[in-house]
Amino acid sequence: MLIGEVARRSGVSARMLRHYDALGLVRPTGRSGSGYREYSGEDLRRLFHVESLRSLGLSLREVGRALDGPGFAPAGLVDDLIRQTRERIATETALLTRLRRIGAAEPADWADVLQTVALLQALGSESAGRRQRAALSAAAEGPTPVEALVDAVLSESDPNVAGALRWALARSGDAAPPLLVKALDAPAAATRQRAVQALAALPGDATTAPLRDALAHPDTAVRRAAALALGARGLTDAIPTLVDMVAEEANDVDAADALSTLAGDPAVAEQIATGLVARLAPGVTGAPVRRRLAQALAGVPGDTAACALGELSRDEDRGVAVTAGYVLTLREGPPDGGG
Repeated sequence: MLIGEVARRSGVSARMLRHYDALGLVRPTGRSGSGYREYSGEDLRRLFHVESLRSLGLSLREVGRALDGPGFAPAGLVDDLIRQTRERIATETALLTRLRRIGAAEPADWADVLQTVALLQALGSESAGRRQRAALSAAAEGPTPVEALVDAVLSESDPNVAGALRWALARSGDAAPPLLVKALDAPAAATRQRAVQALAALPGDATTAPLRDALAHPDTAVRRAAALALGARGLTDAIPTLVDMVAEEANDVDAADALSTLAGDPAVAEQIATGLVARLAPGVTGAPVRRRLAQALAGVPGDTAACALGELSRDEDRGVAVTAGYVLTLREGPPDGGG
């Protein structure tokens, strides 16, 4: 079969066939009377093998080694191709992500584009100080790439940088909450916790509903962070979780402070006291738990709390009794001075 016919049937150009011949990859076994290359059936099979290996991303040199090297190990080459492909995909994915973030910022001109690129580079810096400065400048300079800020806060381990990123997100508009809500179901526990913390730092009513939903989240850390945020906003939905936090010594001081804030309403104070007292099960609750519950009851007015503290002041554990007695003294105030 002459070279023109091979080119038509195989889809490989005559020029490429001549190149293969020059490299020794596919050499025609014969020549016509006029001197044209003639390919045999075996030559065509060889051409098919070359094209098949090229489709896997092999260079022409690698194709030659694969077909002619007597000790060639295909498994090793395939492993190398997998590694190279993964690296290429990662690079292209990173570029796509960067382009999408720039587009989401809706730049008005090339100055905005360059500014966004600089911000993205700074947010990805190994220097915590540079990341923090980038976060603080994000809300003040041009269009804000909200997706980039959300991704940064979800991966940030430095507390100072994370705080700056949450500050920037709080000033970025309404695009951040849906992205953070989605991250509440991320596979990594650390990501979920950072998402709820960032969500709690956002102002406005738009975040209250998702924080309420987070009280039923399967991740305990998410539930607790949501409860602290809702308690600070004066929402009683958080009371059961806050009571659990006091009993379980999970941010118990912050939880007790939140309960004390909520207890400004007498009806709510009774609800809180009832919840705390319910955790004082005789023979079940250990002394450290009773001591924390007594401390939490200190910030809850009303007869139910006072009665419980009176019982605890006679507790068999001296530490619990002293704590409850001291709290009762504070609640009752200093004695009247004689004259």
